[in-house]
Amino acid sequence: MGSLSYQGDLEEEKNSAFTWEVKANSRDYNSQFKEKAFLCWQRRKYKSNVIHTAKYNVFSFLPLNLYEQFHRVSNLYFLLIIILQGLPEISTLPWFTLFVPLVCLIVIRATRDLVEDIGRHRSDSIINNRPCRILVGKRFLWKKWENLYVGDVVCLHKDNIVPADLLLLASTEPSSLCYVETADIDGETNLKFRQAPPVTHHELTSVRKMASFQGKVVCEEPNSRMHHFVGCLEWKGRKHPLDSGNVLLRGCKVRNTDTCYGLVIYAGFDTKIMKNCGTIHLKRTKTDRLLNRLVALIFLSLVLISVALSLGFWFKVKEFKAKHHYVSPRHVQSVATETFLIFWGFFILLSVMVPMAMFIMVEFIYLGNSIFINWDVQMYHEPQDVPARARSTSLNDQLGQVEYVFSDKTGTLTQNIMTFKKCCIGGSIYDPEEEEAPCEENPDLWNKFADGKLLYRNAGLLRAVRDNKDETVREFWRLLAICHTVMVQEKDHQLVYQAASPDEEALVTAARNFGYVFLGRTQESITVVELGEERVYQVLAMMDFNSVRKRMSVLVRNPEGSIYLYTKGADVVIFERLDKKGTTEWTTEEALASFAEETLRTLCLAYKRVDEDAYGEWRQRHREASLLLQNRAQALHRLYEEMEQNLQLLGATAIEDRLQDGVCDTIKCLKQGNVKVWVLTGDKQETAVNIGFACQLLTENMLILEEKETRRILEASWESSDSPQSGRGALQSRLPPQVKVAMVISGEFLDQLLLSLRKEPRALVQDVDMDMDVEQLWQEPGKQTDFLRAHRASLVWRTLGIQLRGTRLPPQVKDPNTRESPEVQRERAFVELASQCQAVICCRVTPKQKALIVALVKKYQRVVTLAVGDGANDVNMIKTAADIGVGLAGQEGMQAVQNSDYALAQFCFLKRLLLVHGRWSYMRVCKFLRYFVYKTLASMMVQVWFAFYSGFTAQPLYEGWFLALFNLLYSTLPVLYIGLFEQDVSAERSLELPQLYIVGQKDELFNYWVFLQALAHGMATSLVNFFVTLWVSHDSAGPASFSDYQSFSVVVALSGLLSITMEVVLIIKYWTVLSALAIFLSLCFYVVITWACQSFWLFQISPETFPFLYADRNVLSHPSILLVVLLNVSLNTLPTLALRVIYQALRKPRPREVEEPPSEIVTVGTAPYLRRESRRRRSSYAFSHREGYAELITQGTILRRGPGADSHRLAGQVSPSDEELPLSTRSSPWRPKMSLPGKKGRVHRDKVFLQDELPGPSVRSFLAAEARPSGLRPSASHASEPRPSGGARSPGSQPAPLEEETAPWKVPPSPRRDRPSSGQLFLQSPAEDPAPRASEPPPTAARTPAPSRPPAERAGKVAPRGGSRRRGRGSGRPRVQRVRPPARPSPER
Repeated sequence: MGSLSYQGDLEEEKNSAFTWEVKANSRDYNSQFKEKAFLCWQRRKYKSNVIHTAKYNVFSFLPLNLYEQFHRVSNLYFLLIIILQGLPEISTLPWFTLFVPLVCLIVIRATRDLVEDIGRHRSDSIINNRPCRILVGKRFLWKKWENLYVGDVVCLHKDNIVPADLLLLASTEPSSLCYVETADIDGETNLKFRQAPPVTHHELTSVRKMASFQGKVVCEEPNSRMHHFVGCLEWKGRKHPLDSGNVLLRGCKVRNTDTCYGLVIYAGFDTKIMKNCGTIHLKRTKTDRLLNRLVALIFLSLVLISVALSLGFWFKVKEFKAKHHYVSPRHVQSVATETFLIFWGFFILLSVMVPMAMFIMVEFIYLGNSIFINWDVQMYHEPQDVPARARSTSLNDQLGQVEYVFSDKTGTLTQNIMTFKKCCIGGSIYDPEEEEAPCEENPDLWNKFADGKLLYRNAGLLRAVRDNKDETVREFWRLLAICHTVMVQEKDHQLVYQAASPDEEALVTAARNFGYVFLGRTQESITVVELGEERVYQVLAMMDFNSVRKRMSVLVRNPEGSIYLYTKGADVVIFERLDKKGTTEWTTEEALASFAEETLRTLCLAYKRVDEDAYGEWRQRHREASLLLQNRAQALHRLYEEMEQNLQLLGATAIEDRLQDGVCDTIKCLKQGNVKVWVLTGDKQETAVNIGFACQLLTENMLILEEKETRRILEASWESSDSPQSGRGALQSRLPPQVKVAMVISGEFLDQLLLSLRKEPRALVQDVDMDMDVEQLWQEPGKQTDFLRAHRASLVWRTLGIQLRGTRLPPQVKDPNTRESPEVQRERAFVELASQCQAVICCRVTPKQKALIVALVKKYQRVVTLAVGDGANDVNMIKTAADIGVGLAGQEGMQAVQNSDYALAQFCFLKRLLLVHGRWSYMRVCKFLRYFVYKTLASMMVQVWFAFYSGFTAQPLYEGWFLALFNLLYSTLPVLYIGLFEQDVSAERSLELPQLYIVGQKDELFNYWVFLQALAHGMATSLVNFFVTLWVSHDSAGPASFSDYQSFSVVVALSGLLSITMEVVLIIKYWTVLSALAIFLSLCFYVVITWACQSFWLFQISPETFPFLYADRNVLSHPSILLVVLLNVSLNTLPTLALRVIYQALRKPRPREVEEPPSEIVTVGTAPYLRRESRRRRSSYAFSHREGYAELITQGTILRRGPGADSHRLAGQVSPSDEELPLSTRSSPWRPKMSLPGKKGRVHRDKVFLQDELPGPSVRSFLAAEARPSGLRPSASHASEPRPSGGARSPGSQPAPLEEETAPWKVPPSPRRDRPSSGQLFLQSPAEDPAPRASEPPPTAARTPAPSRPPAERAGKVAPRGGSRRRGRGSGRPRVQRVRPPARPSPER
């Protein structure tokens, strides 16, 4: 047995070779590359950008669809019967009686497939016909995506979707940066930056130069690794390295970038996102697969029955001929020949045991239930005007059998909208005011910079801010206005913030609305308007976010000359670095606990004043560390850690990542229905876990297994599996049933677990200390991590009852006693462990990994899976991996919808889709199939019994037209009503009792046992109808006798029809006018058609075709015969009814056991309690940010020079032009830049600072930060003090005293000559050593949120040591006050 995780290994290894050559602006060169397609036929190696996701085209539809249809065993069976019916020697029925229904069935299914494929063609056409600007000659012309080829140069603008995988050549942003949103690819909401190679950034400054660009890219073959790219650019005799930071992937959206230019490297199906999309395959339901097996079983049964009856003919033929001398002339062949022909005659006669009408009616039932889904107004989303849509009509019954739901996070569970919800300042919680509360005045009138989109209002907090007396409140908002990485632009006289993440934007916007407005930044300073006063803070150092630090700090000098450190980050990090824990800190912890209960995303804010001498000593050591050639990151981190000590807590912010409406209730109902929900997201772990708690997928009393615990449990399972019997299912009893367990893992862990056995055999079984190698690079000094980890691990083992032994390698050699490879054993063990968890969250997974997880669960659990998502990164698991794919019409585009089986507007509609429509469809189809099997056996097994009395001559008992129309008209409408309208409970009751859904998961309504019950019931009915009629008519004669062939046939047929009609009356639970009408019309069809077929007029036309002349009229005219029919119906109905009543009576005492929710495992006793952190409360820290933005700021790479300076770089040059772009816009990354809001009036020339002239390498992507050569340039953050020049005072001199504060807007500004302005250029004397920068990004393995911007300086007076504090005004509640300790300088070495 092969391993799913290894299927693409060889292909990936092959594609890692650097054999892909692309030359710019040269289609002839690129078209010369060929690849082998079939035998000697070759095709172009480089695909066009055309996308075809449809299965058929005009030429392939008929042969391919027929091929797929005859993959069904039932269709092959019917085709065989039709061929046999065409042979006169063995035919017992006209050939057209089966040929016409088979053609109808094939046409219906082909039409359904054609309609679905036409929808795919339309969506493909929409994508292929999207417009883009392609360089043709010396002009950029509008073309369609499908006209794009490898080597073309394209021009993209803001909010454009990238049409192919591009090498970024240049952009209008400083240093040719380009910001992209990848939510449609990896689910992350924060912006990512890409940068053009320095050579193209400096050289390609005009359209003319781009047209003459002849660079050649040599890179790896197309592959599915989304975050990996290696190549080089060969141009003008030199090679320039390329990595993933230079590439824009197809499906990304350009953000905050006016114009950018790119070279197409991969197009169409060669792009990475398309490589992650699997191929379309035919989805089959469990019921359909079971039917195929049953058809094969029935086929074998018919063969055996036909053989047995033929052998009966072999032994009885001589006796039969002697007794019935009039038959002899008809049998002139030998006995063997006659027996052979009799075999095929019986086989054709009994072929109606597999009724084709059943398959035809199933298609109508599927179609009808799909229409009901489309018509359901309860699943219509009015704001988007999007109804539910069943794009596939053959999977409805499988909606009622789903056991696993795999959901994306961003845009599926969440709205991707961050809202500033609450804050805690100095121990006081400021809740948002009620919307109904009357507003005395517009709170935004006093603040011209206010953003009206922010809905957070609190009058008490606003009064405290405007009074400007509470230092804690002042510093709180000042920190939010300074400590970030937001960029600002001015459009239509309005400030427009460009944030790397929605979290950052929400925090900076909140500070803006409360009077602390971030106005602009330069490489060395940041400008803030504080309650009307413009203040400029000098940035001394920026300490970036990453996944281990979980915090960002900025060291600034305020206009008065004082130095402050502002820090924001996770509570577990900030609280460990506080100078003192008092009442305010404890109150803030309680506030954080309440925020966590409300599932809000929290950040803690803290600051401290830094002594001038301590800063000078720290700066010198920072400069030395930034110049190290080895271990630079560790040295810088130790310095950061030293500075970020003895902080004073300001408060905490609470941001709501808004869930979609009804998500919590939907997940709760699904869990009660024994449906397990797994979240597969490309986002970070903190964000995903926070959403897990928000949607109640995770709860506080759950034991959460992270990667190390998961790895150790799997190791323990391998160690305990000493025998083949213990290997499979060894984890079934590993987790105690009374413990609720959740699992949180990453895509990197999945790679180590599932993909690295051959390449790195020890990847899975590393010791804990080995696993921590990466984290030890950022190990916090003085932190008792080892003890906390050991304590947490011991809690896991004690809770799970697992005894730790010495770890060992999993089996590397295939066990001869087992037929499973080591890879399969690992996969099975992981799936078994994960399946026992109440929730599983997989973070940082690629689209291919999402599909792999779904495929693993399907393979080893053999369950029905459903995948739901809204972006292109979800297409693979929706289209190819899951049994059912649900696409949401969200903000990330329509790719998921176009590749889905069902389209919804909101995640909450999934509850109704499964619990109502899915359960109804499953129940209807199962009841339909069981009844159809019963009625077929009840009416057709009579043919077998009749063979014993007809000399085994394959003589049909029934009239030919009764056989042909029985399943088409006489019993069609009632069974069709069951398949379309039957309900056991109402829709409201289905939602109130999700436990009813478990029936479908266990296949209780239709399985082999139910099939055998239907067989037995049908055979019993046929026995009663045949032998009771035979017994009554035995040795009878006269006018009232029905011992003749035709009368006997009519009595048996009528008894069978009425018996199955009574059965349908008993099983229908949802009685309406339609049900009564269906039964009445079926009987009417029988009466009318039988009267017509037995009429004298048709008998005259064709006596052989209509031989039953007045047979029914003669039989039904005698009351005694009617009593026989009534006796047959009673004997068939009453015992069945009695058995069902007895069964229900015996089953009634059990509802209490069934009503208990199986998915909610109640914790029994006091199991050891495990928290995610060492504290008793749960940390709800989550921040969507990425490392690297602080470096861009401190280098000046990200900053503009002035208003409009960069806004027209390469933009608008559609027509050929020889005019070069301004070289000033092509400045090096280390040259000084100014933010857009900078104005000439704010440029002061009386104080000049010197700028570091050491050039550094261009910024690469955060993914390649480790590969950056060390020692070539100083650290990223500028830590030097400004040198006094002219008449300016020294920065260390006493700051000018402020006047007494009388009003919020009356704070006089300090002298402008004493501080740099936001528009000022900082220069440095060449004689002075370059000052180090303080944010060299550490080479961590796991990249984390982007760094926030430099912190803002504190305005106003500095509180003296032991100074008094002022009572702030909260939102109506008493505020816990504290005496803050004096600001301490940084500890000296």
